[in-house]
Amino acid sequence: MKRISLLFALSFFLIAHVHAQFINTFSKTLPGVDYKKLGLIDSIINDGINKNQLNGVVTILIKDNQLVQWKGYGYLDKESKKPMPKDAIFRIMSQTKALTSVGIMILYEQGKIYLDEPIGDFIPEYKSQSVIDKYNAADTTYTTVPAKRSITFRDLLTHSSGLGYADIGSATSNAIYAKAKIPSGLGYFDANLLERMKALAKLPLMFQPGEKWQYSLGSDLLGCLIEVISKQSLEEFLTKNIFKPLGMNDTYFNLPPFKAGRLTTVYTEDSLHNVIKWNHTFRHIDPDYPLMKKGYFAGGAGLSSTAWDYAIFLQMMLNGGIYNGHRILSPRSVQLMTSSQLDFTYNGADWFGLGFGITSAKSANRNPRNEGSFSWGGYYGSSYWADPKAHLICLIMTQQNPNTYGVFFQKVENVIYSSLDK
Repeated sequence: MKRISLLFALSFFLIAHVHAQFINTFSKTLPGVDYKKLGLIDSIINDGINKNQLNGVVTILIKDNQLVQWKGYGYLDKESKKPMPKDAIFRIMSQTKALTSVGIMILYEQGKIYLDEPIGDFIPEYKSQSVIDKYNAADTTYTTVPAKRSITFRDLLTHSSGLGYADIGSATSNAIYAKAKIPSGLGYFDANLLERMKALAKLPLMFQPGEKWQYSLGSDLLGCLIEVISKQSLEEFLTKNIFKPLGMNDTYFNLPPFKAGRLTTVYTEDSLHNVIKWNHTFRHIDPDYPLMKKGYFAGGAGLSSTAWDYAIFLQMMLNGGIYNGHRILSPRSVQLMTSSQLDFTYNGADWFGLGFGITSAKSANRNPRNEGSFSWGGYYGSSYWADPKAHLICLIMTQQNPNTYGVFFQKVENVIYSSLDK
């Protein structure tokens, strides 16, 4: 009898343990959540939609591995009045960076790289680089000095490599990269990733590696390094090692045509802040790029996904690298990724890990998120954060840039935390 009881207890423990690894969608209510107060999210977002300041939003909230809220608001496409489904597909832009970063950490765990290894070991063009010294904006000419050291994987993961961004970076990097035809990774590019990353290596760095934080094409270069090291395309590598094991069935570089009906419409604002449709040539980004067959896989901005898929990815991180029986990373690797890796902040207040912004104690004392929360967002207005202390995952997805009405989303965050008893 004791043996049977012991086996039953062990079985119950194992079932409960596995159950805790995935997002439970069955329980109706979760203790410690004020659902009435949480319902204020509806009125906040609908207020923005009724004022024509927002067109469409999806929110998802997961607490203690339990789905608490997942809704679509407004329109997938306002012009046709097509309602926003909760499983709408969004161009997640820079949310791609975290997935590429996990891809690099998979190679790290396989012993194929180490974090402080020079990337020139894999792409020789990065072995000897220069740093911009004096720059003439009138004709984009410049002088350089030698780089004091090589760029490492850690530098790329923390945006401290000295690289800049194309199109959305500083005036200097925008001009120099445009002249050399370096893609931003935002949209569709008929180019070869390795060839363009080798061309990038010939251009001067904006500052000495490790000197400061500056948003950059580092994640695109990391994606290229994944291709070089794994001998697979970034699309193949991420699909095999992350998307399929986790069941992220709506995450793609090349969105299948049969899923096009769930792809959101992109919006921008005119000079009077009226929300208008993003056209096919605006800022050189055709919004149809998810449907354009491509082989240039931008590790910094190329993916499309859903709130649900990305929530699964974040739950894997909160679980210490495992989800539904599939281990993607070790707990220690997750800890490294979500811990401060720099001796300086990236925005004057918060820290930066390996692919994530990290909420500091200073920020936690002034805002709802707890210290240690990790987060980022995308160019078209999508954002996410995971709060290990509160066992909380939140995504607010929209497709609008610029968005002068971001106050709605801050109010949503305030409501979420005020609805929790811990």
